[in-house]
Amino acid sequence: MKVAVLGAGAIGAYVGAALHRAGADVHLVARGPHLAAIRRDGVRVLSPRGDFTARAHATDDPRDIGPVDFVFLGLKAHSYAACGPLIEPLLHGSTAVVAAQNGIPWWYFHRHGGPYDGLRVTSVDPDGAVSAVLAPERAVGCVVYAATELEGPGVVRHVEGTRFSIGEPDRSVSARCLAFSRAMRDGGLKCPVEPALRNDIWLKLLGNISFNPISALARATMRQMCLHGGTRQVIETMMRETLAVAGALGCEVGVSIERRLAGAERVGDHRTSTLQDLERGKPLELDVLLAAVVELAGITGVEVPTLRTVHAISDLLALRTTAA
Repeated sequence: MKVAVLGAGAIGAYVGAALHRAGADVHLVARGPHLAAIRRDGVRVLSPRGDFTARAHATDDPRDIGPVDFVFLGLKAHSYAACGPLIEPLLHGSTAVVAAQNGIPWWYFHRHGGPYDGLRVTSVDPDGAVSAVLAPERAVGCVVYAATELEGPGVVRHVEGTRFSIGEPDRSVSARCLAFSRAMRDGGLKCPVEPALRNDIWLKLLGNISFNPISALARATMRQMCLHGGTRQVIETMMRETLAVAGALGCEVGVSIERRLAGAERVGDHRTSTLQDLERGKPLELDVLLAAVVELAGITGVEVPTLRTVHAISDLLALRTTAA
């Protein structure tokens, strides 16, 4: 199995290192000091499950790699529309794109069935720009439950969690999903194939839609947000509104809000990816987390006043971060 990791950041490098350990032919696409460190020392994974180093091939030019069986997409969602020149050299007729994306993916209504089948979520796929680059037919959904951070160039700190749920938009259990799942498991990760992956999307989104923007606005860790009465109440309300939108689209999360909060609190002083991006002056990935759900609430007729308020404030923060 030949795999390219496009966007070998904290999650991408962690997955690439695990797949390399499993014996897959792994190629990491990175840049700058991170690329230089990987070329020199490999990807160093520091984990409570045991440290290890993976010396996979790394480059900043996908043309050095050529077509692969799987592209593991570790880029932020706002980079998808412009990633054509990077991903095109990696594709052959049956290449699958495993998109490790938080929030509502561009393929969400592809082969969805029902009244919303084929609907394009404009906040995620404006003018079809993402679908033009990443054909929905190639997409394998991936919901990431692992928490990782880049501790330094070439060094990934694995905080907790090893589950990467995957699934087809049409809910089938495909041969390509089974093959990727097997390779991930051989590398020490959990990778169940979930026909109802959209339920997992909403389960993960339940935390991302609330913790991520609030963490950026308050500059707070997971534990701090859970222990502060005011932010905890806002987060609970955002979660209830999110569940209402999910329910209107026929999805069931199956986990109570209190249990979701307890799990987040156990993570401790972990900084969300949005807070990390803010601290590094990078664009904030809020369209797929928050704007998309507000859009879906409008489509389904669900009232989400708190989501709309937090979206308005965090959108201004995102615009100021981009302008800076």
